[in-house]
Amino acid sequence: MSTTFKDLNLSPSLQKALDELGIVHPTPIQEESFPVIMSGRDVVGIAQTGTGKTYAYALPVLRLLPYSRQVNPRALIIVPTRELVVQVVSEIEKLCTLNDMRILGVYGGTNINTQKKAVVEGCDVLVATPGRLYDLAVSHVLQLKNIQKLVIDEVDVMLDLGFRFQLVNILDILPKKHQNILFSATMTDEVSSMISEFFNNPIKISVAKSGTPLVNIQQYRYNVPNYYTKQNLIIHLLEDVETYEKTLIFVPNKRIADRLFAVVDKTFPDQASVIHSNKTQNYRLNSIEAFETGEHRIMIATDVMARGLDIDDISHVINMDTPSYPENYLHRIGRTGRAEKKGTALVLTSESEVEWLKTIEELMETKVDTIEMTNDVEISKELAPEEQQKPVEIYNPLKKEPSKGKAFHEKKDKNRKRNEGGSYKRKIEKKYKKPKTRGQKRKGK
Repeated sequence: MSTTFKDLNLSPSLQKALDELGIVHPTPIQEESFPVIMSGRDVVGIAQTGTGKTYAYALPVLRLLPYSRQVNPRALIIVPTRELVVQVVSEIEKLCTLNDMRILGVYGGTNINTQKKAVVEGCDVLVATPGRLYDLAVSHVLQLKNIQKLVIDEVDVMLDLGFRFQLVNILDILPKKHQNILFSATMTDEVSSMISEFFNNPIKISVAKSGTPLVNIQQYRYNVPNYYTKQNLIIHLLEDVETYEKTLIFVPNKRIADRLFAVVDKTFPDQASVIHSNKTQNYRLNSIEAFETGEHRIMIATDVMARGLDIDDISHVINMDTPSYPENYLHRIGRTGRAEKKGTALVLTSESEVEWLKTIEELMETKVDTIEMTNDVEISKELAPEEQQKPVEIYNPLKKEPSKGKAFHEKKDKNRKRNEGGSYKRKIEKKYKKPKTRGQKRKGK
């Protein structure tokens, strides 16, 4: 007989909130995490994206927080991106509809003074990105002295994004007696180092081997020679509206995101969204909402922007490039096949990216099947700016040296710097002697 949430020691308000959401059975990571987190021990959870990690830590943390009206937060949840802050706050608020728990989300890219005011008004659970959290803590507006529960979600992503400095400094100022809860899809050396440094004999929960993808994601690869052929292939695939009903396309950077969006939007008007860090916060949230609600069936995103996004029913993830870091690939494809639903992931691999794909396959211990492109896809000979080799000029005897202007003059001898080593130092010491001490005067020095 499968476990239900009624078998766990939930409070009546949390149980009723789950009943209203229609959630009956916990996922494996939720079932295993609940009693361990309730014990108060430090916890390290390894689970793929899409397995219900948010409720795995939110339910026991909310269950353990007693009612209080103090200003300072008592539970701190750190996530890598602004979009994930909004998402986690929304999910926790669904669980707190029947109690007085105050939830606040803070992140960069918005007015910090507005967030300072919200922090001063008080909250019980604070959800934050590491950069903005650090800024608020340094300004002394945010006091972390009452933190009882610390949750670091998608920690491998935060370390990849370069937030180790902020995380370490935040961990240093937290009270000694608090519970650490960490979740990660992959166990890298940097994650292991942080655990050994700051965690106290943690209990490890692993519902899958680190680095393994969700079993309900079908993975395929296309061997594609260059960028513009990849672009042609994507357009060809998206023409099948019934199959590619909700497709997330990952690209390596903002420039390529805008370039691909211009073509996709022209071919499929009012069907596509794009998000990257150069877009405003409102634009990004509106793009995500349009994709989530089905108003748009295509979303183009960079790695950073789509980290940890939980959008229902994504049918396909298309990797326009093959990531050089295998963990990035795992996070990308984890956007589909969530909550035990089926999903498909495609990766477009050029000749220069073959070695990266091999590294990904080694980490997953899974071979990605190859699909041949149809003759309907035009093979382009044009190279994108990133693919073009820039000529390197080694030596040009005809190239003139830059001419010296009219104001140029050689330095006078007295102004030329000369490295005279120790002798120069002795001359200076001789010229500018230190005043004699009282002891030296007595000895007649």
